[in-house]
Amino acid sequence: MMMQETFLVALLVLVASVHSSSQFYLPIDCDDIYRNDNTSSSGVYKIYPGGPTTPLHVYCDMDTDGGRWTVFQRRIDGTESFFRPWKHYKTGFGNVAGEYWLGLENIFLLTMRKENELRVDMEDWNGERSSAQYSSFSIKSESVGYQLHLGSFTGGAAGDSLSEHNSMKFTTYDKDQDLLDKNCAQQYLGGFWYKQCHTTNPNGMYAPNGAIAYENVHVIWRTWKGWNYSLKTIAMKIRLRPKCSCRN
Repeated sequence: MMMQETFLVALLVLVASVHSSSQFYLPIDCDDIYRNDNTSSSGVYKIYPGGPTTPLHVYCDMDTDGGRWTVFQRRIDGTESFFRPWKHYKTGFGNVAGEYWLGLENIFLLTMRKENELRVDMEDWNGERSSAQYSSFSIKSESVGYQLHLGSFTGGAAGDSLSEHNSMKFTTYDKDQDLLDKNCAQQYLGGFWYKQCHTTNPNGMYAPNGAIAYENVHVIWRTWKGWNYSLKTIAMKIRLRPKCSCRN
């Protein structure tokens, strides 16, 4: 009897050890990864916003403004076409070490699990960088068109070009959910939470500034560089929203 009890105790200790090891640590996002190891550097990591059976590779920005950012959209060199159908925007596409879109369903799972803030980083062709931050960011499920819910603009020299898109459903060239009588994604060569149509077009056509004559179809952020400046890079990223430290 004593041997059985000793064996049972040893087994329980082993199970506890296994489950507490990093091998079985299942982070939901980059914030979890950083909290588990605050020496983590920026790069590609595996997260599990949909549970242990659906791992997901993502780029984590561990450097900008304290790090912990889960990047869900990134344009850097034009290697990926973002003029894609609904099913691609739903599931995700691209290379997480380069240009990619994480997927609307994955973004929904991430924002369903935690309350997140949003940061948008961008760069022009002269090496100047700027950003815009928002107090909260989430999207609803596919049944309501992955509708965008955006908090207040909290700062950044790039200005606020995204609030105009708040409460919009996502539109692609084969699924029109914007408020225009035509399809905004078809007209402006991307996929986004278009309204009538946009004040930012992060998933538009990638090209060096001035290389294409068409207006407003490129990657723009109106409040920073205007309607027709084609940005060199842009990245949209979220992290756990800080708790209010307000005092009564």
